[in-house]
Parts: sequence; C-alpha cells; structure tokens
Amino acid sequence: MPHRPVSLRAPKGSVAASEIAAAIDALLADAAADGAPSVEFPAEVLAAAEAAAGAWREGADAHEDATDVPFVTLDPATSTDLDQAMHLERTEDGYRVRYAIADVPLFVALDSVLDAEARRRGETVYLPDRRIPLHPTAISEGAASLLPDQAAPAFVWDLRLDRSGTVTGTSLGRAVVRSREKLAYDAVQDGIDAGDGHPMMLLLQEIGALRTRKEAERGGASLNIPEQDVEADGDRVRLTWRSILPIEDANAQISLMTGMAAADLMIRGGAGILRTMPPAPEENVERFRRQAAALGVPWSEDLDYGAFLRTLDWHDPRHLALLNQAASLFRGAAYAAFAHADELPEDAEQAALGAPYAHATAPLRRLVDRFVLLTCLHHARGEEVPPALAAALPLIPEIMQATGSVAGSLERRALDLVERTALAGLVGETFEGTIIDRRGGEKKDDEKHEGGKRDHGTSPVRVEVQLLDPPVTAWVETDGELGEALRIRLEAVDVAGAGARFVPVGADGATAGAADEGPAS
Repeated sequence: MPHRPVSLRAPKGSVAASEIAAAIDALLADAAADGAPSVEFPAEVLAAAEAAAGAWREGADAHEDATDVPFVTLDPATSTDLDQAMHLERTEDGYRVRYAIADVPLFVALDSVLDAEARRRGETVYLPDRRIPLHPTAISEGAASLLPDQAAPAFVWDLRLDRSGTVTGTSLGRAVVRSREKLAYDAVQDGIDAGDGHPMMLLLQEIGALRTRKEAERGGASLNIPEQDVEADGDRVRLTWRSILPIEDANAQISLMTGMAAADLMIRGGAGILRTMPPAPEENVERFRRQAAALGVPWSEDLDYGAFLRTLDWHDPRHLALLNQAASLFRGAAYAAFAHADELPEDAEQAALGAPYAHATAPLRRLVDRFVLLTCLHHARGEEVPPALAAALPLIPEIMQATGSVAGSLERRALDLVERTALAGLVGETFEGTIIDRRGGEKKDDEKHEGGKRDHGTSPVRVEVQLLDPPVTAWVETDGELGEALRIRLEAVDVAGAGARFVPVGADGATAGAADEGPAS
C-alpha cells in the first residue's frame, strides 16, 4: 500500500489561493497572446453546445436502452467530466466487462462549429486552480457526462475475459446508460483496505491484477513515480506528493484493455489512429543497466526492464533515482493515423504496453478519442469508414502534437508558479533530498582562432535533487552520486519567473558551494 502524500503544512509552505489565481490569470493572458486557448468559449460555440445538449435524444433513436445495467463511475472525488462508467460481473468462463464511454460524437458533429473549436483546443488543460476544457461545460460536465442518475448516450464496449484475464470476445455498440453511483478513488481504496470494499470494486481489483500480469507477460513496463499535485486547503493552496492508489492501477488496466481492443479493431478494419511508442534503444537500456549496477540495485539478466521496474519502490532513495533515470526508456510516444490498410505503420505497437493501443476512453477530455470511437463503431458494424471521417483521420496526429505541446507548457508553467510562490516563504531553510540526476563535467568544444585552439575547459557539474517536503526538485551546482543524500539551503526565490536558488550545505550547516537557479519541478 503506498504511503499517503507528503505535503507542505499550511500555513508554512502554502499560499493564498487568491495569490495563485492572480498569477495564473497573468500567465493565461500572456499565453493567449501566443494563441493558447482560453477558459471562455466564443458565443457561437456556447450556443451550439447548449443546443446539442438539449437535443441529443433526437439523434439517439437507434441507441440501445441499457439504463437497466447498474453502471458505476470511478474518478477523483471532485471530477464532473465523467468519460467512463463500468459494470463488471463474474461469468462461468471468467468475467464480463461492460465499459461505457461518453458518446461525444452525438453532440459534436464532424465539421461543425463545435468540432472546429475542439480541434483548436485538442485536449483539456488542467491547471492548479482551474481547467481549460476541450468542450463547453454544457456538454463536458452536463449532458454528455456519465453523471449518476442521469440518462446519457454512450459507446458501450462489451469485453469477455477468460479466468486468466485474456480477452476472448469484443463487441461495441451505442446505448443510453444511467450510472448508479459516482465512486471516488480515495473512498474506494479506504473501503478495500478496511475490509469493507464495494463489491464491484473488489472485482475490479481482481481483474486489474490479472491484466497487470498479462502486461508483464507481454513485456510491458510502467514507472511507479509519485505525482506532484496541488491541493486546496480552505482558502490556501499547497503542494503535495500523491502516490497512485492500487485501485487506480486496476482502473487504468480496464482503460488500457479497451484501448488495445480498439487498436485491434482498427488494424483489422484497415483505418484508424494508433498511439505508438518505439522500443527503448538498446544503448539506453544498457546505460540504465549500468546505472542500476552503480547504485547497488541488482538487475537480474533474466528480467526484462519492465519486470525490473516493477521491483523498484520510490521510497528507497536509490530506487527513486533509478526510476527518474528510467524516463529515458519511455520516449517517442506519437499518434499514427491510417485511412487504408496499406498505410498501417510498420511498428504499430506501444512499446510500454507491449501491444498495439489506441486512445479511446476519454473523449470529453481528448480530441483523438472521438475519432477513434467513431472509426471503431463503423468497423464493428462491418461498414466502410465514411469519406468525411476518413479524410479527418490523417489530420488528427498533427493537431494532437501541437495542442499537446501547448497544454504541457501551460501546465508546467502554472505548476512552477505554485512552486515558486510556496517556496518564497521558506527562504533560508535547509532541506535534505536525494540526487536523481547528474549533468555536466563534459569537455567543451575547443574554438579555433588565429593562434590555434582555445581550450574552453569543462562544463560545470550540476545535480538534480528530489526533495520530499516540500515536494519539488532543484538543480544545484555541485557534484554527487545518484541516490546519494544531499542537504541544500534555499537562498532566494524570484516569484516573477527566474526560479529558486539552492546551495549545498555541509553537515555543520556551512555553505558547501554555489548553486544553479531553477526549481524545478
């Protein structure tokens, strides 16, 4: 069971929510000048969303009535844009998983004003105190959301599994569903830990464990690193570490299983959009193996790197350093569209999963899922993909790459603002952290001039230090070994944007050297 988050205690290390809101207002105003989307939607888009939300039943005449199926949702407690609902049951041969996904295409027609705005945005952007939604809330938090006790249209995946967790049958259709309960991760996990778990969540845990085992057998891999999070604490905001709960992992396995079923359907149908990732280059794997040896963490030759990563626990400083270094093994994720079978990418797998995969379970929050779901539905019905949809497929990867870059930049900049503001009250304090990366020390390129070459020496050595409380990382100009403990003092913070300046200190508290600027992150 993961530890609960280590967090900054209010008021020390926390900041007024109004202060953060003002800083993010300024950030968004600056970003808007560069073309980033805003929280507000144009009037014509809002009007179209209201009209679609009020008229969806007119387009759902052919949807099956599945309101008698007791679906439940599982999300963070505060979520209202609910993409997925599930109903799980044990069968004579294994399990049946019905996974309902919000029917966003029923609200957002191809080439409509809503479609154009969604393509401009690409995905929902999550900031510390707000979000910039992909769709107007009349759709994303209203009529299309799978809220409890609300009839809503959905794509329903019906997946049959044998007792080992292998998928033996898949079907896909459209239905009107009605969720019975809105379950929250923390409460569900608390119930399971207390021996009083929700019956369907106990079954989810069982199926999730089987699917995790299947992932290991495929050579799949994942990183168990805690997430930096921002929590509201009354009228203040604080940074926390948040570990992924076991029930979240189990829930993710249902989504991954559905994404793999979608990929299989599109590959067999000869059109679609896959989420791909190349295998880690062998030199990266070997470098990581050497790092593990240097840290004294044995990596048996009979374990692939996915199996090895599952043995690492971030609470151990050496393991934490290794997990951060393992990020180099998870690069190159992209979308690959194909409108004909002969356009299928040569390497169609998502290497971290060890199988072909597609994003198909979050259409309220991610543009590509809407196109994947529509494409899968036509394949499931044995129909040709309509020309308008086929023409759109090749355009989506580039849109997702561009909008994803904007979203990632906004999210990082906003989190840096919270970091700097929270750290401003801690100047002068000393912290202990773990070295998770080391850079520099390489000889700089010599420069030619009339008298020959001028030696520019070596680049300065810097180490990245992971702090637990406060939950930030910092680059410090000093040297050390990965996994080694290091004490650093916060010398200064420039909230306006330059970052924070840390210096290493000795056991007696004296400054041990200079520091680079930068939190971190």
